[in-house]
Amino acid sequence: MSRRGPKHFAKLAFALADDAEEPADTDVAGFHERILAAAPGDDLLAVWRRKLTAWDFEQSPSWSATAARTPERRTEVYDKLTLDADLRKAFDAAVPVHTEPGPVTISREFQPWYTREQAANRSFYWASYERLLRSKVSWNDAAVSGLDEATHAVVERLADPTSDTPYGARGLVVGYVQSGKTANFTGVTAKAIDAGYRLVIVLGGTLNLLRGQTQRRLDMELIGQENILGAADPNDPDALVGIDYQDDEDWPAKFVSFGARPSDLGAFDIERLTSRDRDYMSLERGISALEFEKPDRTRPLHDPANLHAARARIMVVKKNKSVLEKLVKDLKKIGPILGEIPALIIDDESDQASVNTTDPKKWEDGKVTRTAINGQISALLKLLPRAQYVGYTATPFANVFVDPGDEEDLFPRDFLISLPRPHGYMGVQDFHDLDSVDGDEGDAEKKHVRSICDYTGDPVMEAESTGDRLQEALDAFVLTGALKLYREKHGVPSGPFRHHTMLVHESVRMAEHAALAERIKTMWRNAAYTGPAGHTRLASLFDKDFHTYADSSLPTPETYAELKPFVSGSCQLINRGGSPVIVVNGESERDYAQPDLDFDRTPKVWKILVGGTKLSRGFTVEGLTITYYRRTTQQADTLMQMGRWFGFRPNYRDLVRLYIGREEQLGKGRNAKTVDLYEAFEAICRDEELFRAELTRYAPLVDGRPQVTPAQIPPLVAQHLPWVKPSARNKMFNAELVEVRSPGTPIEPAAYPLDPKITARNTERWKPILTALHGTPTTCLLRPDDTSPLSRSFQAATTVIPHAQLLSVLGSLEWEHGNVLAPHLAYLSQLDGRLAKVDDWLVIAPQRTQRSRIEATLLDQGPFSLFRRSRQSGKLSFGRISGLEHRLYAQQLINGPDSASPEDSAPALGATQGVVLLYPIVEAAQDDEVKAVAATGAAAADRVTMAFTVIPPKAAIDTKQQLVRFRTMDSSRPDAVIVNAF
Repeated sequence: MSRRGPKHFAKLAFALADDAEEPADTDVAGFHERILAAAPGDDLLAVWRRKLTAWDFEQSPSWSATAARTPERRTEVYDKLTLDADLRKAFDAAVPVHTEPGPVTISREFQPWYTREQAANRSFYWASYERLLRSKVSWNDAAVSGLDEATHAVVERLADPTSDTPYGARGLVVGYVQSGKTANFTGVTAKAIDAGYRLVIVLGGTLNLLRGQTQRRLDMELIGQENILGAADPNDPDALVGIDYQDDEDWPAKFVSFGARPSDLGAFDIERLTSRDRDYMSLERGISALEFEKPDRTRPLHDPANLHAARARIMVVKKNKSVLEKLVKDLKKIGPILGEIPALIIDDESDQASVNTTDPKKWEDGKVTRTAINGQISALLKLLPRAQYVGYTATPFANVFVDPGDEEDLFPRDFLISLPRPHGYMGVQDFHDLDSVDGDEGDAEKKHVRSICDYTGDPVMEAESTGDRLQEALDAFVLTGALKLYREKHGVPSGPFRHHTMLVHESVRMAEHAALAERIKTMWRNAAYTGPAGHTRLASLFDKDFHTYADSSLPTPETYAELKPFVSGSCQLINRGGSPVIVVNGESERDYAQPDLDFDRTPKVWKILVGGTKLSRGFTVEGLTITYYRRTTQQADTLMQMGRWFGFRPNYRDLVRLYIGREEQLGKGRNAKTVDLYEAFEAICRDEELFRAELTRYAPLVDGRPQVTPAQIPPLVAQHLPWVKPSARNKMFNAELVEVRSPGTPIEPAAYPLDPKITARNTERWKPILTALHGTPTTCLLRPDDTSPLSRSFQAATTVIPHAQLLSVLGSLEWEHGNVLAPHLAYLSQLDGRLAKVDDWLVIAPQRTQRSRIEATLLDQGPFSLFRRSRQSGKLSFGRISGLEHRLYAQQLINGPDSASPEDSAPALGATQGVVLLYPIVEAAQDDEVKAVAATGAAAADRVTMAFTVIPPKAAIDTKQQLVRFRTMDSSRPDAVIVNAF
């Protein structure tokens, strides 16, 4: 029952029987009885559970054409094993088919080299890691098999480490925020070094704290006790001086052990070039450690005769310019052998610091200017021609906007793998009811979300104002701590409750962190948690919230009286050390060297963490239960990384609460607006789902070949909420806007051509519509509204045109610097019934008042009122196009039949009819032209810009469909243009 697939079980049993004379059917009969009678923990059943799950999960095996994780695959396995109906039924009951989605892979074609047979033949470190996951981390068979398949998909797309021809693959693995990406790259590292990669560089965060977390994880789960100890005797205290982890409570019990030095077991050792507390340093020892031994000096290192006998080197390096410079400098010293070293660079949080954020428009003479970290990573890749680069992130937006044509940058040109949402993970979907009806509060929101609605002057919100709710959040933190202690007392393992934390995130400003921490300390001192007032508040919160939404499968008291004895214990743990609060910020590394921030070394961390940026990237807040979040940002990836409340919450997910701002101010001064952060998180969740859906759509092979490569996925990133950009502006220089859906929002291009010939051709394309705009002008009457208590009116020429005709005209227009209308046309073209149904458009050509009117015929049609507009200084764009009253009138027509005045003589609009405002414009700076028009009554086609505003109809207005889509441009193409995606 190897990785070559299932075989005829009866024949296999006979072949493996100790007594060749014993009939095979006797063995199978005994096996049949054993399986049918097996208890859930039976060892034989466990072996079969492991094998069946592995066969179920295997992607594209040579022995099967059926899809993984399907009943069809399981049936094929049973057929190949020739199991009878009773055994099939017993196995189906004991080992159900896992039909959850697996990893999704978008890939270029690659040369197969990493087969399942090869992986099985060289699997020392992977097999050890797999055993650890099952025994010490308690992963189930499905989780282990899922990791096996996902890591195999990565390693098989790296270059063959023994190949004579060097190649450096570039890939990206996309997970979820705090969802176990480290486990994936640990598995990838294990398989890669088993296969022959001998230098592994892990870029592990921008702080020593984060780098140390990654180092410890790799040391514990992959590198192991024997490689850490080296030649040191574990029973000799003197020999252990200076050896890592001797003061770690998890050493040695939770660190993987091989039983002996791997080299003594026929494998190879791993040498650590960094330690828990020491980043890479420019020391002579470091240089010598990078010198690779070759048993056969006549052959290159990558030759199998040398490669599989060599030690592997692993270092976990901070993303810091000076540290990376030291590494690059040392590598240069070891000479030509660099071209022989199969290397693997793992970039954790690859969208942070690694991406080149310099403006391509400022590069001189084609020379690329790189940011510091990006430049050092590029230098590493140049020095190591056999280096494979694999980035890991939960927010891939910046990575997919990297220029695919920049060979020295980090675009994932070879593969992009989207990991499935892990079992037991709490993500955005657990806090948002994406399928609920607008205005209804769904189950997820009721259970986990508590709105912060400060009164901001809006009368509608005043009645719903809940204040800042910080005191309630503190009460919830104390209460959930007591509930964890109660559950420990009533049989729930204490392991998940080792740490209990609350996160308060309002600002990036350090001064504001200090003030907020003092405010929390004052509230804590005045809370009187062990007095009558405190117990009254906690009892009320327990009854209306935590008792109501408790998980019935976990121990939860029926009354607050049962919980009350545990409250004091919760308060004592939180207040241990004299303060319940830790401020997490700082300018230097020592600001983060606080014992209560080290979740690995500190036995129990029960604290309230106040901070900003440093809490929102890479840093895992263990035991996080209560979050108080009010910080605004306009970047989707930054916002998603702030979601520290995402993650695994074993035995306390029902206690998790998110207090989030629903009316937070974004910006300052007159441009400030109020935004809903809960809505923002929901929007980026939809962005993420659409991105993953696009990957899934293009992932299946067609005729054995990829449908698309990573550079060819058309809608790489979506934006559902207009004010939340996919990534920071300086990470999107290479993004092209491909579609804008913003129903109900006017589409109004402002950048019109300067070239008179293009202007004349564009005017000619409007001629059929200008011809239709004839007859007696219509009086357009606005009803009173908030902007004016009086009725107003204006005159206009009107006509109605079919949807196809409008698309034909708009699609034929020319633009000087790219088609600025193309993203909107991508949306409008789908109003033919695919996205929504639009029948026709009311075209309105407003007339100016008699006092200021300049009239002229245009293409022998009209006369029409000409409007004067000014272009912005030095730009193609006009400052504005449509008049406010004209837009208000159009919007009243679209909003419904009751919105417009009954005296209105304009055509009544149905739900499937939109409005086009059409303006013949002459530039205000061209006074001579204006005077000539006034004198002759005719306007030349090359001097009049036909400007317009398109307002989609009611049928196309759906807030859930608001969407902006982007794609990357490739500068290696001669016709590529790098543009800002805004």
